[in-house]
Formats: sequence, structure tokens, C-alpha cells
Amino acid sequence: MKIFFKKIARTYRGEESGFTLIELLIVIVILGVLAAAIIPNLSKFVGSGTVGAANAELATIKTAVSAYASDYNGAYPTAASSSDGWSAQYITGGVKGVYTIDTSGLVTGTSYPSCTWDTTNLKWAK
Repeated sequence: MKIFFKKIARTYRGEESGFTLIELLIVIVILGVLAAAIIPNLSKFVGSGTVGAANAELATIKTAVSAYASDYNGAYPTAASSSDGWSAQYITGGVKGVYTIDTSGLVTGTSYPSCTWDTTNLKWAK
């Protein structure tokens, strides 16, 4: 009975077992070519999440400034940061950047980690 199963196993499996060195080298070369094509394209997206988060926070600050002005008869706060008292009341989750607000309610970014303020478009940029 044992011999019978060995014959069946040899018939279906054949005499070879495992991969040859050439097959393994071909797979490694294919993976290397794919990695060489993908990695440079991924570098475009590194850091774009930070700019998106900064501009989302800017939109939140602008909404909070409008809400503040609505509550205080059109008076705007002078600054927005994690340390001032009013932003904690109007913004949940805290503020990473520092912003200045002029008397007309225009919000300008002062500092944000890993971002610079674009004075032309009035938003954060890389």
C-alpha cells in the first residue's frame, strides 16, 4: 500500500521539487523592475497629507472666526492658536498652526509644522 502511494505521488509531482535558481532570479528581477517603477512615483505623495491637514485646519479656523463674530456682534478675535481661550471653545481637536486675524476677519497663517504660507493664494503650501 505504501509503495502504491509513492508511485501516485511521483506521477503527479514528477521528479522535480522546488524552484530552480533561474526561476528565482527571474522573479527577483521582475520584482526589482516593479519596485524601480513604483518608488519614484510614491515620493510625489509624501508630505501632501500635511498640506491637506493644514488647509483643512485653516477652513476650520475660518468657520470658527465667523461663528465667533456672530456671537460677539461682528467683533473678530485677533489670533488663533492652541494657547488662546476662544479657539478651544469653537474648535474641537485643537489647533496645530498659529494664525493672525485682522479686523475684517481675514485669517492669515503664521506657522504650521512642515508647511509655508502662500501669500498669493492665502493657504498653506509645501
